[in-house]
Amino acid sequence: MNSPVEDILLTLLTLDNTSVSPKYIQIAQQVINAIQRGYLTEGTKLPGTRTFGELLDINRNTAVAVYDELASQGWVDIVANKGTFVLMPEKKTAAIKGAAQGLEKLKTYPETAGFSFQSSFNLASTEENSECAYVLNDGQPDLRLHPTHQFSRWYSASMKRPTLVSKWNQIQDQFYSIFNKQLCNYLNATRGFYIMPHNILSTRSTEMSLYIVSQLLIKKNDVVLVAQLSPYKSNMIFQQAGANLITIPVDHNGIDVDFIEQHFTKNSVRCVYVCAHRQYPTTVTLSAERRVKLLQLAKAYNFAIIEDDFDYDFQFNGSAMLPMASADSEGVVIYLGRLGQSFFPSFQIGFLIAPQNVIKEANNYLQLLDKQGDLIQKQMLSELISEGEINRLIKKNITVYKQRRDYLSKCLTVHFKDIATWKIPDGGLAIWLEFNTSISLFQLAEKAKANNLFLPKTILYQNKSLCAMRLGYGHLNEDEIETVVKTLKQSFDAVRL
Repeated sequence: MNSPVEDILLTLLTLDNTSVSPKYIQIAQQVINAIQRGYLTEGTKLPGTRTFGELLDINRNTAVAVYDELASQGWVDIVANKGTFVLMPEKKTAAIKGAAQGLEKLKTYPETAGFSFQSSFNLASTEENSECAYVLNDGQPDLRLHPTHQFSRWYSASMKRPTLVSKWNQIQDQFYSIFNKQLCNYLNATRGFYIMPHNILSTRSTEMSLYIVSQLLIKKNDVVLVAQLSPYKSNMIFQQAGANLITIPVDHNGIDVDFIEQHFTKNSVRCVYVCAHRQYPTTVTLSAERRVKLLQLAKAYNFAIIEDDFDYDFQFNGSAMLPMASADSEGVVIYLGRLGQSFFPSFQIGFLIAPQNVIKEANNYLQLLDKQGDLIQKQMLSELISEGEINRLIKKNITVYKQRRDYLSKCLTVHFKDIATWKIPDGGLAIWLEFNTSISLFQLAEKAKANNLFLPKTILYQNKSLCAMRLGYGHLNEDEIETVVKTLKQSFDAVRL
C-alpha cells in the first residue's frame, strides 16, 4: 500500500513521451508545481530514488537527476543517510491551497478565462500557415541573402564592448545615443534630410512606430484618410485607435490629392496616411506635383501627414524620389521608415522622424512599451553604418533583386501576356498584377494550394471593378520564380474553365 506522499505523486506526475523536454525536467517541473500549490508541504519527505523510479516506471538515474534538479533550484534538501525533504525557497512564491480542487485538475490549465475582458475585432490576426513547398508574400526580402557568419562576428564583437554594461546600468541616457547620431547622419546622406538626433525615435518596427503615432494623434471618430487600397496592418492600427477611416482614390500618379480638397474642409481631417515612394499595394509613386499640393493642403487644412517609406532602400532604376518629409518646412509630416531590410528580422529596426516636440512625447510612449530597447543591436548597427557595411550590403542585394524582378517579368510575359497587365516597378520587391478577366481569387488560392503554392489572402484584392494581386518575388530565386509563375498559370486556367 502506497504512502500518502506516493499517492499524491502518482496522481500529479505524468510523462509525455512525445515531448522534446527530457523526462527529468518534465517530472521536476511537476513536482515544483505541486510544492507551489501546497500539495507537498515544507518538510515532506520524498521517496528514495529507487522507490521514486519504480513508482513512475523510470530509470533510477533519471530519478537521481530529478532530485538533483530540484535541489539545484532550492526546492528540496538532500540529507545524506536521511532522505530528501521539501523546501520552500525563501517563500518567494506563496503556497496556494487547493482544498476544493481535485488533484487531477493540476494536470490541465483552463481554456477560458473566469473573468470578462475586451476582445478586438480590429486586431484579429491575419496570419495564415501552410505546408506548401512554395509561398507568395507581399514583397519580403530573401533571408538566405543575409550574411549570417559576418553578422555573428559583428554581434559577438558588440557584446564584448566594455561600455555596453555601463549603458545597461544607466537609469536614463543623459545624451543622445551614438546610434541616434549615426542614424541621423545616415538618413541625412541617403534621404536628403537636415535632421538632428532630437528629431529621431528608433523603435522595434514600423508597426510600433505607427502605433505610437496613432496614440499621439488620434481620438475616437477622428477622420483618417488612407488610399483606397492600403496596408492592412496600418488600417488595423488606426481602427484600433478609434479612427474613422475614409479612403481616397488611387491612380497611376498615386493618391488623388484633389479629392481631399473637394470633399473636406479645414479641421475636418486629423491625418493622411500615404506611401509616397511606392504606394502599397499598387507600387505607384506619388507624383511631385501631388506631393507639393498635399503639403500645402496639410498646412491649410490643419492635418498631419504620416509618410510610410517602407521599402526606400530597394531602388533599382535611377535615384529614388526624396521623401516628402525632406521638403517639409512647416512641420506637418511624420516620417516612418525601416533600417536593415536586407538583414535578418532580428537586426531590423524601425524609426520615426518628426519635429522635436512630437518626438519628445512619442518617447514617453516608447518608455512604457520598450524602455531599454536592444542595446547590442544598436551598438552593432552604429558600427555597420559608420563602416559603410549597410550601404555595401544594400547595393549587393539590389543587384540580386533587380535580376529577380526582370526574370519575373520575363516569366509573366511568357505565361500571362494576354491574361493580365503589370508594370515593372523602379524598385521594391513586389509587382502589382491585374487580371484582365475577373475570376474568383478565392478559388485561385484553393487551386494553387492544391498545386503546392500558397497564396495568402492578404495579397489578393478583389471587388466589382478589380481583380488583382500583389506578387512578392524578393524571397524567390530564379528557379523558384519560374515554378511559381507556371503553377499560378496552371491554377488560373483551372479556375477559368
